[in-house]
Amino acid sequence: MRALDPRLLRRTSSARPLLAVDTALGIGTALAVLVQASLLARIVARAFDGVPLDALGLDFALLVLAFAARGAFAWGMEIAGRRAAWSVLSELRLALIEKRLLTRAVATDDAGGAEIATAAVQGIEGLEGYFARYLPQVVLASVVPFLVIAWVAFVDLEAAVIMLLTLPLVPVFMWLIGLYTKERTDERWQALRQLSTHFLDVVRGLPTLRAFGRAHDQGAVIGAVSDRYRKATMETLRVSFLSGSVLELAATLGVGLVAVTAGVRLVEGGLGLQAGLTVIVLAPELYLPFRRLGAEYHASADGLAVAERMFALLDAEGAAAPGGPRLAPSPAHATVRFEQVSFSYPARSGRVLDGLDLELLPGETVALVGESGAGKSTVAALLLGLLEPTAGRISVGGIPLSNCQMDAWRREIAWVPQHPTLFRATVADNIRLGDPSASKQMVSEAAARAGADDFISALPDGYATIVGDGGRGLSPGERRRIGLARAFLRDAALVILDEPTADLDRQSVALVAGAVRRLQAGRTMLVIAHRPELVQSADRVVRLIDGVAITEDARRAA
Repeated sequence: MRALDPRLLRRTSSARPLLAVDTALGIGTALAVLVQASLLARIVARAFDGVPLDALGLDFALLVLAFAARGAFAWGMEIAGRRAAWSVLSELRLALIEKRLLTRAVATDDAGGAEIATAAVQGIEGLEGYFARYLPQVVLASVVPFLVIAWVAFVDLEAAVIMLLTLPLVPVFMWLIGLYTKERTDERWQALRQLSTHFLDVVRGLPTLRAFGRAHDQGAVIGAVSDRYRKATMETLRVSFLSGSVLELAATLGVGLVAVTAGVRLVEGGLGLQAGLTVIVLAPELYLPFRRLGAEYHASADGLAVAERMFALLDAEGAAAPGGPRLAPSPAHATVRFEQVSFSYPARSGRVLDGLDLELLPGETVALVGESGAGKSTVAALLLGLLEPTAGRISVGGIPLSNCQMDAWRREIAWVPQHPTLFRATVADNIRLGDPSASKQMVSEAAARAGADDFISALPDGYATIVGDGGRGLSPGERRRIGLARAFLRDAALVILDEPTADLDRQSVALVAGAVRRLQAGRTMLVIAHRPELVQSADRVVRLIDGVAITEDARRAA
C-alpha cells in the first residue's frame, strides 16, 4: 500500500476537509517559518551594524508574533487532524461492520471473527496516527521545502541551488527504508492475526480442552505464537530506530553543506550578513518536515499494513442475496422450492450442496438430517437469504427469491439457531426480539407456549432479570426455550429450527420437543435435527448425502 493511498482517502469523507484545513494551515506554517527566519536574521544583522535595542522593538514584536503564529498553526493542524481522525476511525469501523453483517452474515471466506475484531479495533486504531499526524506532515513536507527554496533563491541563488541538489537525499533514503519497513510491518500484522485467531479458537474450545485434559498444552502453543509476535514487533522497532538515525545523518549532512558553503562565502565577503544568516537559519527548516515525516511514517506503518487487509475485506463480494424489488408470497400459502441448488464456500474445496432439490409445502414440517458438515445449516442460511446459491435457484410460489425484497422475506421467517444469542438485557426484552412492539402479556404467553414461563418466574426478578454478558447465567436448555419464545412471539409463517435439542439432557429435550410440536401448528417448518423426538413429529424426512436430498420415511429415519 502506498503511503498516500487514494483508496483510503476516497473511503473516508472526513479526510477531505482534513486535507483542506491542513493544507491551509501548512501554508500558514511555511510562511511563518520564512517570516521568523528573515526577522531573526534582520535583527542580528542590524544589531551588528550598531542599531540600538530600542530601535529594534518593532522587529522583536513581529518576531514574537511569527513564533506565536507558527505555534498556533501547528496546534491547529494537530487538533484538526485528531478530530478528523476520530470521525474517520468511526467511519471505517462502521463500513467494515456493515459489510460483514449486511452482506456476509455467514462467513464464507477465510476471515475469522478474531481477525475482523483485530482489524476493526487495534488495526483501525493504528490509522489514527496516519490521519492525525502523518497526513498533516505530508502537507508540510510538500509545502515548506519549496517555499524555503523559493525564498532562499530570492535571497541567494547559489545557496538555493545547493539546497535543491541536497534535498532529494532525504526522500530517497525514506523510500528505501519504507520498502523494508513495509515488509516488517506486514510480518507483524500477520503475527498479530495468527495470535488473535489462535487465542480466540482456544477460548472457544476451552470446555472441550478441559474435558480431555489438554487445556495446559495450549499454553505452550500460545506462548510460541506470542513470541513470534514479540520478535516481529522488536524487528519493526529496530528498523524504526535505525531509519531515524539514517534520516538524521542525511539531514545533518545537507544542513552542514549549506551552512559551510554560506559561512565561507560570508567570510570571504561574497555574501551579506543578513542574507547569510537567513540561509543558515532556514537550512534546518528545509529538512525538518522530511525528518518528521519519516518518524510519523513509522508511527502509522501498522495502520497502513492493516489497511491493505481491510480493503480486501471491504471490497470482497457479498455472500448474502442482494434481493430485488418484488414482495415474496407468504410461505403460509406458497410452496418454497430449492431447484438444482448448488453452493460452495470459497475457503473450502468441493461443493457443499450439489444440485439440491427440496420442497417445503405450506403447513408442512420437514426434518432435514445428515452427517455433520453435510450442508444442513447451509440450507437454512440460503433460505434466510444470508447466502446466495452459486447455481440453481430458490423460489417461493414460483417467484425467484433473488427477485424478492430480503427484509420483507425475512419478516415471514422465525429462525431459532442452535445457540440462541442472549443480549445484555432483561429476559422480556430478549424475548421481544421476535416482536419489539409486543406487550407484557404477549411476552408471557409466548414464554408459556415455549415451556419457559416456569423457570423465568423462578428467576430473582422474573421477566425483569438481566441476562446475557455479565447477567444471570442460563442453561443451554433455558436459552433454547428463550429462542423458541421469540419464534412464538414472531408468529411467522415459516419457522427454521437448527438443532434445537442438541447437547441437552433428557428432561430439557422433552420440554423443547413439546414446544416445537406446539410451534408446528399452522406453520411451515424446516427442522434440522438428529433427535428422534423431532424427526418422528415431521411430515417428511429429507437426508442430505453428498449435497443431494433423499426423502426417507419418518419412522425409519428416527
